Amino acid sequence: MSQPKPFDLPLFPLQTVLFPDGLLTLKVFEARYLDLVGSCLREGRTFGVVALKQGNESRVAGGPSVVFETVGTLAELIDVDSAQAGILHVRCRGTRRFGVRNSRQESDGLWIARAASVPDDAPVAPSESAHDTVRGLASAIATLKAQGAEPFLEPYRFDSAGWVANRWCEILPISLAAKQKLMELPDAQVRLQLVDEFLRSKGVV
Repeated sequence: MSQPKPFDLPLFPLQTVLFPDGLLTLKVFEARYLDLVGSCLREGRTFGVVALKQGNESRVAGGPSVVFETVGTLAELIDVDSAQAGILHVRCRGTRRFGVRNSRQESDGLWIARAASVPDDAPVAPSESAHDTVRGLASAIATLKAQGAEPFLEPYRFDSAGWVANRWCEILPISLAAKQKLMELPDAQVRLQLVDEFLRSKGVV
């Protein structure tokens, strides 16, 4: 089996884990990221979102050095609002996962990774034992919509174990490190099983 071909990828390290098919909203004001969003808009390109292990999203003089995870998710732009001068409000969709082989920082502070694609989740349906967790997510979405919140992008894919697991992972009150480990799992059924066990332990389903 051939190895995935590596490619250069601009990175946006954040205090969040982006999952495939997830919704990411950003307020962009640093020059390096304003330039990044502009070039992605012009060229129809994606950028990579990686979770921070150490350091800050913004450049801080004398702050701790930036250390980020080596598995992230590509983000494609959905819409960009430039109502305020020097500030962009951006909505993105998570697409495919990638692994960082090595990285370098440009003179303007932008990180560039040599990356390679990580295989997508297999298109499998949730197991019968996880049906309560699927129904629980549908109920949570209905509740959030009634409150005027829509944290998930359509279409809703309740027939996909990976999609259901990923959406739960986004809203569960668990650590960034735990979300990262779940995102990295190569088996969608195992990810959903772990989510199901967590929800049952808390009496949610």
